[in-house]
Amino acid sequence: MDQSVAIQETLAEGEYCVIAVQGVLCEGDSRQSRLLGLVRYCLEHGGQEHALFLYTHRRMAITGDDVSLDQIVPVSRDFTLEEVPPDGEIYILGSDVTVQLDTAELSLIFQLPFGSQTRMFLHEVARACPGFDSATRDPEFLWLTRYRRPEPEPELPTPLDCNSAAGTWLGCATIGGGGSNFDGLRPDGKGLPMDQNPSDQDKPESLQPRQNKSKSQITDMVRSSTITVSDKAHILSMQKFGLRDTIVKSHLLQKEEDYTYIQNFRFFVGTYNVNGQSPKECLRPWLSEGIEAPDVYCVGFQELDLSKEAFFFHDTPKEEEWFKAVSEGLHPDAKYAKVKLIRLVGIMLLLYVKREHAAYISEVEAETVGTGIMGRMGNKGGVAIRFQFHNTSICVVNSHLAAHTEENARRNQDYKDICSRMQFYQLDPSLPPLTISKHDVILWLGDLNYRIENMDVEKVKKLIEEKDFQTLYEYDQLKIQVDKKTVFEGFTEGELTFQPTYKYDTGSDDWDTSEKCRAPAWCDRILWKGKNITQLSYQSHMALKTSDHKPVHSLFDIGVRVINDELYRKTLEEIVRSLDKMENANIPSVSLSKREFCFQNVKYMQLQVESFTIHNGQVPCHFEFINKPDEESYCKQWLNANPSRGFLLPDSDIEIELELFVNKTTATKLNSGEDKIEDILVLHLDRGKDYFLPVSGNYLPSCFGSPIHTLCYMREPILDLPLETISKLTLMPIQTEGNGSQLERPLEIPKELWMMVDYLYRNAVQQEDLFQQPGLRSEFEHIRDYLDTGMIDNLSASNHSVAEALLLFLESLPEPVICYSAYHNCLECSGNYTASKQVISTLPTFHNNVFKYLMAFLQELLKNSAKNHLDENILASIFGSLLLRNPAGHQKLDMMEKKKAQEFIHQFLCNPL
Repeated sequence: MDQSVAIQETLAEGEYCVIAVQGVLCEGDSRQSRLLGLVRYCLEHGGQEHALFLYTHRRMAITGDDVSLDQIVPVSRDFTLEEVPPDGEIYILGSDVTVQLDTAELSLIFQLPFGSQTRMFLHEVARACPGFDSATRDPEFLWLTRYRRPEPEPELPTPLDCNSAAGTWLGCATIGGGGSNFDGLRPDGKGLPMDQNPSDQDKPESLQPRQNKSKSQITDMVRSSTITVSDKAHILSMQKFGLRDTIVKSHLLQKEEDYTYIQNFRFFVGTYNVNGQSPKECLRPWLSEGIEAPDVYCVGFQELDLSKEAFFFHDTPKEEEWFKAVSEGLHPDAKYAKVKLIRLVGIMLLLYVKREHAAYISEVEAETVGTGIMGRMGNKGGVAIRFQFHNTSICVVNSHLAAHTEENARRNQDYKDICSRMQFYQLDPSLPPLTISKHDVILWLGDLNYRIENMDVEKVKKLIEEKDFQTLYEYDQLKIQVDKKTVFEGFTEGELTFQPTYKYDTGSDDWDTSEKCRAPAWCDRILWKGKNITQLSYQSHMALKTSDHKPVHSLFDIGVRVINDELYRKTLEEIVRSLDKMENANIPSVSLSKREFCFQNVKYMQLQVESFTIHNGQVPCHFEFINKPDEESYCKQWLNANPSRGFLLPDSDIEIELELFVNKTTATKLNSGEDKIEDILVLHLDRGKDYFLPVSGNYLPSCFGSPIHTLCYMREPILDLPLETISKLTLMPIQTEGNGSQLERPLEIPKELWMMVDYLYRNAVQQEDLFQQPGLRSEFEHIRDYLDTGMIDNLSASNHSVAEALLLFLESLPEPVICYSAYHNCLECSGNYTASKQVISTLPTFHNNVFKYLMAFLQELLKNSAKNHLDENILASIFGSLLLRNPAGHQKLDMMEKKKAQEFIHQFLCNPL
């Protein structure tokens, strides 16, 4: 997940987050999570300055509201960020990378996640360092003054730099770093007794500048294993990627069969939905009994923690509990190295290998995709780990798809979202990210939640009792969907010879006896895709009774390509000799299948794609879409090229997709006419020419992204109005009451908001999991069209889709329901209901009306909490961040502010309006 987007929302104009990485700040025995962002600022005279922004957070950084700025470290001349080598023990393969940040006055230790995102982050930071060229002016970092408090607390020690001004900013954060006009205080406000100008000779070897290390030393630190010259994973993992390196890699992949042979390795793949329980039983019956010691373990969990804290925030003690339980349950006849652990709320995936295989694991990456409400909450979604084992690329996916028998289409959409959004950065930054499908072997496990359909519960249980699984399987939703090729196309699943794994009474082998009496189903599944894969077993484990699910495992023999060192060396030498003969002086030239692109009738949050093919001539080349002068990106925010850069061998082709997607960030200006679907892309060839590609189109205005007061003055559907009228109303100032002599009498609230709330009031006040379970994207598009055309009476959509559309509508408002100007007053009044009502009374009339209307609706929902299972805390958490947003240009709220915002909304849910 790209967390730089969340950081970007906290930055001022002219500041750009280049890259972000999640890490842990280590101070003694303390371990505190931090989000590190490299921020670039473009100076008026054309130069650039950089600073490292450190953020605290309690949940995954999806938007700026999820993070709080803790510290800023300017990237000055004496700034260094160096990898600290591990102790060399093989068992820490794939564990976090330790780095040390040093300036003249500051020293911090971080642990960053193993993988290419960290390597790209370190690479970008190294590029940002100003160097020691005396002809280059010293960075001044004047743009950081807005983050600084005017004076430090009097009890703080005097900064080491006597000529510098104190640099703490709002909250408790500090601006630190030598060679600038800022002090070097640590996050706790205490100066560090360090030399102002430490020399490299005084540092241990591990802290010498990275450029002094050999490539093999760098790779050794990242992979934490012994490297040999013939190890292809080492040759192809070098951190500098010139044109020649890329050509070598491409030719090696083409000739792979010349220097590799197939060797079988035993893989254990297991999945277990633990229903929010802590481990109460030994896991060996599932993980190791009755089998030979596997070479690789892939173990996935779902519903690790069902608490509200786990849903809204990322922390859970159960991660450590289940990790320990798995580690203790691995096969006792072998010693294993933990390669990676990745978790998204309650979805966790663990990867172990035998220690003797650890040296042959490389390029380990892990990513997450949330598919919950508003397409981002992690209560549903997937996590994945990809890695190179010898010379075979493997991707393991653990997913938890939408629940309930009737949500078949939602499950299909979740699967497709995981496939399309799960991307792994490559070591070579010039290459596009890898998707799940771009691997030799794919292992997919999890609670896929597909059920038995068109059969009553008693009939299902009778077939199970008769062990007639083949007949029952014909009614399995996953089988039906796979046969229709709507999901898991090209995947294989073994025969189901075990009874359904859901739903049992916890602690027993009895089918569900609760009021809902869920029908048994094979929710927990394992599928695979790739060559040289043989399934040896596929079974459930009735002995484990902790959950209402039973765990499942499958054993595979997977043929992995192993390198023959001698043949590899010979192939490499042949490639290098042929490259030596290549005439590199030739100028690259390509042909494009299309040079102009027109997107017709673009709609809010509806992706449009135009594609074209680049055909390369006889010279290998790198291509990249580059920024136009004075622009921070190669295209406007609503446009994206995929891939945006890459490498082409002679006489080869690549398809480029131009993706146009309008969201809350870009919709308002397109509605008002301040922006248009117009852009020019510049496709640049390394050592070659530039190609200019015009992009045009038209946007259909939408109520999504329109201001509240604008919609109140639109008595007709927005698509029935002339573009000039829409533009005029969108640009109209918010305070329009009493100014409407030239305008038609306004509505009290936007009709679109009323349509959605009225629909939910009539159909969904008793709907279970309302505002917590996502809807269908196709239904959202219908809802949007009905709202924009005024034909809501013809709407046919699920309650969850309408509820999610309401949340998306509130999120898209350029000025939130509680205006930015009232934000701080609201926080100050939280806990005082009388004062809070007074603040609401000062809102503009339309905003006041909308707030009271929404609160009245939410109170109606709470009257039906016995059926819909909603409570004041859930609704305050969901609506707090939508109705109360920090003013643009200010730092995003910290945890205390978030709690105050939720408490403010909570008051109106529990008291008379």
